[in-house]
Amino acid sequence: MNKQEFKKEIEALSIPISDTQLEQFEEYARLLKEWNEKMNLTAITEDSEIWEKHFYDSIRPFDKAEFKMLCDVGSGAGFPGIPLAILFPDRTFTLVEPLGKRCKFLEEVKKQLNLHNVRIENARAEDYARDHREEFDAVSARAVARLSILLELCVPLLKKGGTFIALKGRNGMEELTQAAPALRELKVSLDHTDAFELEHESGRIVFFFTKNAKTPAKYPRNYGMIKKKPMEEVQ
Repeated sequence: MNKQEFKKEIEALSIPISDTQLEQFEEYARLLKEWNEKMNLTAITEDSEIWEKHFYDSIRPFDKAEFKMLCDVGSGAGFPGIPLAILFPDRTFTLVEPLGKRCKFLEEVKKQLNLHNVRIENARAEDYARDHREEFDAVSARAVARLSILLELCVPLLKKGGTFIALKGRNGMEELTQAAPALRELKVSLDHTDAFELEHESGRIVFFFTKNAKTPAKYPRNYGMIKKKPMEEVQ
């Protein structure tokens, strides 16, 4: 996928995209490749793959998502938070990333792209969730951990009625089955799924969960405990 093909695909989602925004994506790709030579940000470095597997893949699940404040947990090199922030300048995005060097990269992207609607938080998800409970109307996570773990880390951040959007690959349905105890315990229900394909890539599945009640105060637990006894084992 090249820049013009990317623009065509985004417009096909009924999302307007300007030449200025396309230039921001180009600069983002340049920064990603430049910084990737100094630190491990991504294994995807070809321009065509960046446009498709990072930029388009980040945006495709959000074509109809309605929110004003989104928290992107485990943002890494900024996906999906930064592409969404470029396309939706009237919405606010908080990117939570535990590694300081990646946060430095994200701060540089924010500065160079002039993204006033982005906040970078250098924190572990479970620590950030304790201090920012029920704060966001949407939370996203892409390629961070198993769904049962993600639910415990992300759902406490959501307001009641908010949406958790989990971007998953080919094992998504298996993870969903394993996460049934977490859904019950955290008072969350699956609203709908969205499956799509990328060229030369395995299928994607995106889960949209609705938070139906306040999260019990004991969640999220310490990450060591989450890993030792994930909710899929809590019956």
